[in-house]
Amino acid sequence: MASSAAARRYARALFSLAKEQHRVREVGGELDSLATLLDESVELREALLTPLHPVEERKAVLRAVSDLAQTSGVVKNFYSYLIDQRRLVDFSGIHDEYKRLSDEDAGLLTAEVVAASPLDDRRKDRLRRALSERTGLEVQLDIPSHAALPAARQSHEGILSQ
Repeated sequence: MASSAAARRYARALFSLAKEQHRVREVGGELDSLATLLDESVELREALLTPLHPVEERKAVLRAVSDLAQTSGVVKNFYSYLIDQRRLVDFSGIHDEYKRLSDEDAGLLTAEVVAASPLDDRRKDRLRRALSERTGLEVQLDIPSHAALPAARQSHEGILSQ
C-alpha cells in the first residue's frame, strides 16, 4: 500500500523519536501489535477509525488497548496525537513507512517481486543475492502467492488463447 505524504511525515517523526531513544525495534513491535489488532477486530477498527465516535471515546479505547498491550508512553502519546489530528485513519500507511525506515536504518531492503510463474527456492536465493550485490544491502524478497494474482493469470491466459 502506498503511503500518503502525511503518513510518511508522521512515520518519520515517530522514527526520529524512537531512534533518539534507541527503541526503533521496540516501537516497531508496538506498531505491529496495533496493526494486528486492527486487522483482526472489526469492532476495534470501527471504534477507532470512525469519526462518528467522539475523540475522547476513541482515545479511551486506544488507551485501554495500549495498556493491555503494555505500550510505551511515546507510542501511546503518538496514538493520541494521531486521533487529535484525525490521522489515525492513516495508521496503515504510517506503519508501512515506519517499517521501511526501520529496515533502511538496519541496512535491509525489501524487494517486492511479481513473477509470471512460481519461483523455486534456488531462483529466489539467486535473485536475493543478485539484488544484495547490486544494492549493497541485505535484501529480503516479498513474493505474493500466485493465488493473489488472478488478474495477471487471466491476462496471461487471455493472451495465450488469442
